[in-house]
Amino acid sequence: MLLSAMANAQQKEIQLYKGSAPGSESWTWKEGINDKNSLKVMTVYNVVHPTLTVLLPDPAVANGTSMIVCPGGGFHFLAINHEGHTVAKALTKMGITVFILKYRTVHIFSDNPFDDMLAAEDPKAWDAEAEPIIPLAIADGREAIAYVRKHATEYKLASDRIGIMGFSAGGMVAASTAFKYTPDNRPDFVAPVYADMAESRQSPLQPDAPPLFLVCATDDDFGFAPHAVSLYNKWYAAKRPVEIHLFGKGGHGFGVGNAANTTYGWIDQFGRWLTTEGLMKAKP
Repeated sequence: MLLSAMANAQQKEIQLYKGSAPGSESWTWKEGINDKNSLKVMTVYNVVHPTLTVLLPDPAVANGTSMIVCPGGGFHFLAINHEGHTVAKALTKMGITVFILKYRTVHIFSDNPFDDMLAAEDPKAWDAEAEPIIPLAIADGREAIAYVRKHATEYKLASDRIGIMGFSAGGMVAASTAFKYTPDNRPDFVAPVYADMAESRQSPLQPDAPPLFLVCATDDDFGFAPHAVSLYNKWYAAKRPVEIHLFGKGGHGFGVGNAANTTYGWIDQFGRWLTTEGLMKAKP
């Protein structure tokens, strides 16, 4: 019965909040999803009600470690497959239980936010549209950690091995949870991947800052490599666990890795790092 219930949970989205999400109670627009864009990227947009979608590992390899995954999309959409389900597939193979987070996004009036991003005449104005939404998205990331910790026993998870990984804008959501946390929403490890996390968005570290695993390419299209270096330096100076992978070529948006360059396989190194840090237990 328990396994059947868990299988059903894997097929549905869990509402992150009871009722309307705090700070966006007046939002009434409808969420959309499609791949109607030039690169056929599956996008979710106009997210009003944040959710978690559970993806369970095979019980034979499940190890009690869990990961919240935050797709990117400039806070205007979520690349739900490329930086969500594809990532989850790789992580569940390692025995990790994955929760894909749909966090709140900018209200848009198009059904093609990906190409809107590519065609933006004023990229700074496009970015500025997200500023009021960013605190809400970060709040969703914190709430997701608290939810998983509260329900750890239900999913047979270790309450001290709950991590969060994010890509690009989702990387900002993930990285932000490593600052100003409480015991309930402190992540046990954080993995910002080509994250938009300038030093101006960072805060002083708390004494027990969580272990950090950083991934970016030096030729990142948006210039986010210095953001990764800045985070690394902060953790290094505080003598907190940190590892960084800066690839010479890879650009932005390489997801779990691109076989055409050295970003390929970084997620396997992430698994080794988790094991070395005692954050993932290998099956005997």
